[in-house]
Amino acid sequence: MDTPQAVDTTDVIVVGGGTGGYSTALRAAALGLDVVLVERDKVGGTCLHRGCIPSKAMLHAAELVDGIAEARERWGVKATLDSVDWAALVTTRDDIVARNHRGVEGHLAHAGVRVVRGSARLTGPRSVRVEGVQEGAQGGVRQDGATGASGRPAPGVRDLSARRGIVLATGSRPRTLPGLTPDGRRVVTSDDALFAPGLPASVLVLGGGAIGVEYASFHRSMGAQVTLVEAADRLVPLEDADVSRHLTRGLRKRGIDVQAGARLLDAEVLDDGVRAQVRTARGEVRTVEAERLLVAVGRVPVTDGLDLAAAGLTTDERGFVVPADWRRLETAVPGVHVVGDLLPPPSPGLAHASFAEGLLVAETLAGVVSAPVDYAAVPRVTYSSPQTAAVGLSEAEARARGHEVEVNSMPLTAVAKGMVHGQGGTVKVVAEAGGGQVLGVHLVGPHVSEMIAESQLIVGWDAQPDDVARHVHAHPTLSEAVGEAFLTLAGRGLHQQ
Repeated sequence: MDTPQAVDTTDVIVVGGGTGGYSTALRAAALGLDVVLVERDKVGGTCLHRGCIPSKAMLHAAELVDGIAEARERWGVKATLDSVDWAALVTTRDDIVARNHRGVEGHLAHAGVRVVRGSARLTGPRSVRVEGVQEGAQGGVRQDGATGASGRPAPGVRDLSARRGIVLATGSRPRTLPGLTPDGRRVVTSDDALFAPGLPASVLVLGGGAIGVEYASFHRSMGAQVTLVEAADRLVPLEDADVSRHLTRGLRKRGIDVQAGARLLDAEVLDDGVRAQVRTARGEVRTVEAERLLVAVGRVPVTDGLDLAAAGLTTDERGFVVPADWRRLETAVPGVHVVGDLLPPPSPGLAHASFAEGLLVAETLAGVVSAPVDYAAVPRVTYSSPQTAAVGLSEAEARARGHEVEVNSMPLTAVAKGMVHGQGGTVKVVAEAGGGQVLGVHLVGPHVSEMIAESQLIVGWDAQPDDVARHVHAHPTLSEAVGEAFLTLAGRGLHQQ
């Protein structure tokens, strides 16, 4: 039986080493606090190892494949694609992940954050027990632990206590559906899809949110026949309706069978794939056969084994840990804070929001006055082809909140660079009527993920169209369309639509 070590008292204990956890740890250490970060897998979490980074690496490869077709069909460049070397693609993807992982570990080590590898459970409002501890030097991260007779770290138990507080950052996992057990081959979650063997010739994607759309886009670029099923009446249903419309049109133009307002009735796993029954929005029942079924119907918070009750904490009916004070992301138990995917809306469950939450909590624990996270100004991006990017309120949300709004849309092809890219797309601005505050900006088209930062500042700083119209955008760029949309709202437009 493992014997607990003496209690290790520190300033801050962070449970979970994903984006929210390690950003909290790094900022707290920079502010002079002694920090212990507990992680049972690898620092970096879902985003680095199973989500954001590897998926975007694969989507970049998909963009290159699409570029070959565009070069041949549109520009007269007689390029051909012989095949995709899946093993080489995976090697490059994994190298990018590994280098980022080493970078995170190096930052933690340089900051003096102590990393404990094991499974944490709360034993009180300021105490944590870590079980199955396997510690030692790994990738430069400072890891402390008891050693056996050989002098090498041995598995064990570690008791920790925090003077300032505990930060819960244990993240989320893919939601599954009853009767559909992921096997990593025929039925996969968004986490599994990155590591499933080879490239399937056909895929049925369940879920038309950002993750499902991205995977549908990737597999189509790689030559698969793709059916995308979303239960809501439109794709990316949390985004502006015009974003959904333009995205759906773009995906269908690429040959993806988009079925919005549809439901999976049944699915049978076969030796060589899956056979599913899908009820369409028109009430028709269709049989869809595919080599792979990818379930992307959302994510659920991870609190398994955390023993929240030992610290006096509970979750809501959805499994989220709800803060009592959103300005500090502090729970009803003083000194216990929450960041990342454990938080319910309005936290959007996005890695970059987790970074902001981590900074806020670290500064709060250090006694530094810090502004709460402005969730309305957190950008939302779907890295499909076409891409979508948005910040602030949709037109429907703005009207529902009682705003009298003025809306302007500008096609990307209204500017020369948009014609060069030839992929269509649009800019939509939602502002208070009469030249008032900009409430939301919504983009669809090529590279809009790189264009949204400007709009984040516009919405976050409560700018008005006239404020933006004073600034000159470089020519020729896609971002000129953003400038033109604001010029038009300010009554100075050159390319009125």
